[in-house]
Amino acid sequence: MCLVALALDQSRRFPLVVATNRDEFFKRPAARLSWWSPGPGLPDILGGRDLEAGGTWLGLTTQGRLALVTNVRDPGAKDPSAPSRGVLVPRWLAGDLTSDRFWMHAALSGHNGFNLVAADFHRGECFFASNLDANPVRLERGLFGLSNASLDTPWPKVVSLKEHVRDAIDTSDSLDVLTTRLFDALADRTPAPDDQLPSTGLAHDLERALSSAFIRTADANYGTRCTTLVVTERVNKRLVTHVLERTFSPAGGMALLRRSTLKDWPPRYSEDIPSEGVAQAAVTESEEAAVEAVPVRKTRVRSLLKPEGSRRKRPATSAA
Repeated sequence: MCLVALALDQSRRFPLVVATNRDEFFKRPAARLSWWSPGPGLPDILGGRDLEAGGTWLGLTTQGRLALVTNVRDPGAKDPSAPSRGVLVPRWLAGDLTSDRFWMHAALSGHNGFNLVAADFHRGECFFASNLDANPVRLERGLFGLSNASLDTPWPKVVSLKEHVRDAIDTSDSLDVLTTRLFDALADRTPAPDDQLPSTGLAHDLERALSSAFIRTADANYGTRCTTLVVTERVNKRLVTHVLERTFSPAGGMALLRRSTLKDWPPRYSEDIPSEGVAQAAVTESEEAAVEAVPVRKTRVRSLLKPEGSRRKRPATSAA
């Protein structure tokens, strides 16, 4: 995952919006959006899958966890023998570690530079962490952007995507309109002006090629492999989450849209440890279709994240 916008509790109707592009070498094998098992006894994951190392760039579980990872671009510090950063996502989604134990494990696992957004909505918590920073940061309600530097580093494509996401959330009157605008924003191939290019140690031409939201290098060996949206819609008092994925070939063609819809997800936060999640929804593949708008009643609603003052400290050895 190389470009992300995350909106938490920014809208009554759409309390969770995740808009992402995954950029990768086309020769690296990957499976498309589906439910898959990371191992015996572990929760199934909804997301794509890296078939080379077995992890994923973005995934969620019915128990209420979600995670995504991006790499930190620093070619001079890259260790080719380091473990894949994509294994961090299934490790969080397994749900058997508290956040403090998970961060310690992740920081000491020898990965190249990474950024991780990890949410446990059953606990009402969301974190940002990087192995280049001392401590994880608890995210509160807000709109956040991430690419291959730290959280909210103002690279032009990060700033632009955040602006498009904010505008789309504020002005969209239906799920279909919102997802169309988000897909359009993530398909932008406009490179950053030369005087605004990040300086990450790459050659100028490559830095420029990587500065747009949607990427395709001149040799067509590397680029945006898929665009994924996670959008939670509040329908009266219920939450319905839609996961949509577009995949792309080196030639630039678009595959059929894949989509999964989960009812009553994310779960309401609670101190109780969930034993089961919501029922798994089928992943469907279809042409783009309009989604009927459903009015939202003006009732008092609960945020996805637990307010800071209501959180109780948990023992470090408790299950998460």
